[in-house]
Amino acid sequence: MTDATAETPRRGSGMGSLMASDDHTAKRNAREKRFRMYGLVAVCTGILMLVLLLTSILTAGLSAFRQTTIEISVTLDADRLDPEGNRDPADMGKVTTFGYAPLLRDGLIGTIEGAGIETDLGARDVADLISDESVAQLRSFVLANPDVVGQTIPVEVLASGRIDGFFKGRVTYETAELDKNISPAQLRLAEDLKAADLLRTGFNWRFITAPDASTTRPEAAGLGVAILGSLYMMLVVLCLALPIGVAASIYLEEFAPQNRITDLIEVNISNLAAVPSIVFGILGLAIFINFAGLPQSAPIVGGLVLTLMTLPTIIIATRASLKSVPPSIRDAALGIGASKMQSVFHHVLPLAMPGILTGTIIGLAQALGETAPLLLIGMVAFVREYPEAPWDGGLFDPATALPVQVYNFTQRSDPAFVERASGAIIVLLVFLLIMNLTAIFLRRRFERRW
Repeated sequence: MTDATAETPRRGSGMGSLMASDDHTAKRNAREKRFRMYGLVAVCTGILMLVLLLTSILTAGLSAFRQTTIEISVTLDADRLDPEGNRDPADMGKVTTFGYAPLLRDGLIGTIEGAGIETDLGARDVADLISDESVAQLRSFVLANPDVVGQTIPVEVLASGRIDGFFKGRVTYETAELDKNISPAQLRLAEDLKAADLLRTGFNWRFITAPDASTTRPEAAGLGVAILGSLYMMLVVLCLALPIGVAASIYLEEFAPQNRITDLIEVNISNLAAVPSIVFGILGLAIFINFAGLPQSAPIVGGLVLTLMTLPTIIIATRASLKSVPPSIRDAALGIGASKMQSVFHHVLPLAMPGILTGTIIGLAQALGETAPLLLIGMVAFVREYPEAPWDGGLFDPATALPVQVYNFTQRSDPAFVERASGAIIVLLVFLLIMNLTAIFLRRRFERRW
């Protein structure tokens, strides 16, 4: 018999054995089981909430990646589009969209008649099946290809928002009776066009590449400018926050003397990591716009503001990675004659690189989803023009960002913009997922064991 199995005194009266369960042991085991159950319930609740969130977003937003279009034949009247007859885009540009609208209307009426579809709708009601954006698209196409003037060409145009919503289940005959923008007769005509294979619903590339649209054209609204603006800002943050944050971390962790000044700096860095993001927006508005005179709604300003917000995160993550490298690595490098800088840059920094890259990408992902500081610097503006390339001054052109675009969509009254907002959230989540997967890949790629 060993000491572990020997009979030992128990709490209370009498003697007992460790091999036999008593009331105290049973209560302790019951508490452990309850704690495990609480943990399992908490994990399941978190997973359930995540599933509900993703289901809600996907259900409302996946339809934004599909768009209804109508194929019609349009006769490009030369007398109307090119009165001078010289096919000069400069002269043809004097014809506004008002000159192209009747061509699309007549083309749709002719297409309906050619398909043998009967309708009692007037010309104006028939034309309302087409998005107003299609007129501008046709004008841009003709100006880019002036030789097509005088020909009859097939054109695939966007259907109006209500027609698009009808084939996505957002609009019904019952709601159409109460809607001044659509009528049941127009919905029946749209169904006839679909039966004649003139109306189709397919993947909507324009949602990813097109710029934003006005409040009356939700079917034409896209994320092109917002995606470019977010990429430009992330480029600025990466080029500024990574070298500055890593350099500051190396100095504070490896070279700076331990005194009150460095202690004060460390405390302030930790405090800055907890400052609300909107405070950085106020700081950016005061310094970069009001004082430095940089343009509002420009990626350079947004990037500078997000850099200030991301620096504490990168510094904290980098210092933690440097601390995780065993001191024996430094001692061994110094012992064979390496200088302090050589030991840091040739031995310590490569071993800490996985953590540094992971912290950097997590900081970038956090910055990508920020909205409040960007609203304060004017990136909430309605922007239709794509910014130029960064080397051509595009960092100073007006732009917006993905989280701000989501905010803009939710502020508009048309129900179609709710669909667009959920679709933009899906795109934003895809960007964040890619960045997190990149962080995992880089960590495993550069990870070294010692």
